[in-house]
Amino acid sequence: MNTFTKIERWADSHHPQWLDFVRIILGLFILYKGILFISNTEALLSIMKTADLQFINLGLAHYVAFSHLVGGILIAMGLVTRIAIAFQIPILLGAVFLVNIQQGFLAVSNNLEFGISVIVLVLLITFLVYGSGKFSVDNWMKRHPTW
Repeated sequence: MNTFTKIERWADSHHPQWLDFVRIILGLFILYKGILFISNTEALLSIMKTADLQFINLGLAHYVAFSHLVGGILIAMGLVTRIAIAFQIPILLGAVFLVNIQQGFLAVSNNLEFGISVIVLVLLITFLVYGSGKFSVDNWMKRHPTW
C-alpha cells in the first residue's frame, strides 16, 4: 500500500461532515472569482503587468478564468476534487506570492485580499488531503459503481 492510499484512507475515515459544506462554499467562491475574472479581464491583466509577466498575460488570464470556472464547479460538486484543486493551487500561490510581493505584503489596501488568498490556499491544501467527503459526486459514484 503506497503512501497516497494510506493518506486517502485516513482522510476518508476522519472527514467531518461539516467540512463538506466548507468545500461547497469554497467551490462556489472560486466559481464567483472566475466569473469576476471573465467580466473584468482588464483588472487581471493590469495585475499581471505589475508582476512582470507580460509575455504570457493572455494565456495566463485564460488559464485562471477557465480553471476557476470549471474548478469551482467541480470542487462544489465534489467531482474529481483533488484534480480540480491541483489546478487551483498554482493560481493561489501566484496570487499570494507574486502579486502580493509586488504590491507589498503590508499594504493597507491589500490586507483583505491577501488574507482571503491565504485562507483559500489553506482550504485548498486541506481538501487536497481530505478529498471530497461524503456529500459529493465522488462518494456517490463509489457507492453506485454500476450507474
